[in-house]
Amino acid sequence: MDEEVAIIDSNTREEKIRNFFINNKKNLIIGWLIIFVLVVVYFSLKEIAEQNKKKLASQFNLLTINFKTENKQATAEQLIKIINENDDTYSPLALYFIIDNDLIDNKEEIKNLFDDLINETTLDEEIKNLIIYKKALFISNFSSENDLLRTLNPLINSESIWKSHSLYLIAEFFYSKNQKQKAKEFFNQIILLPNANNDIKMESKKRLNRDLSD
Repeated sequence: MDEEVAIIDSNTREEKIRNFFINNKKNLIIGWLIIFVLVVVYFSLKEIAEQNKKKLASQFNLLTINFKTENKQATAEQLIKIINENDDTYSPLALYFIIDNDLIDNKEEIKNLFDDLINETTLDEEIKNLIIYKKALFISNFSSENDLLRTLNPLINSESIWKSHSLYLIAEFFYSKNQKQKAKEFFNQIILLPNANNDIKMESKKRLNRDLSD
């Protein structure tokens, strides 16, 4: 009797499964097609991204290896195109090359390129923080106190490895403006920072003891 019940239950389950597939055949086929298309699209996009990065690498290497000072403008234009590709590797490198070789005289244009890189490019958090710091370093010689602080605030209010660098840059900025009390406050923040860069902490102590001990 128990055997007969078991056989009936097994047959019932098989019948239900068979009916499920028959009744939902269309939806199942559509579902598998969607999954297949998504997989194909994913790997296609991945391949396109890899090919695009190789293309950018080739362009960047050719531009930098063949760079001559008499071709500054043409080189800058091509490097700006690489920056506008918003690639996490070659867009920052292109901007750094422009700055290191003085390819663009307009400081506002350089600032805008920094902003495009920071706001439009998908970057690892600390790489983005480094670019923010480099922007602050670039503008520190000609920008106002408010502009510099506004630029560095995301780092100062974070636990980034670039926090102590940012504090030191602001402290030196105020020291260069003979605003010694403000400079002292920022140098002291570095001293109290648990994870401050050791070299920066040492330089801050030297500055405090040598120039701001009154």
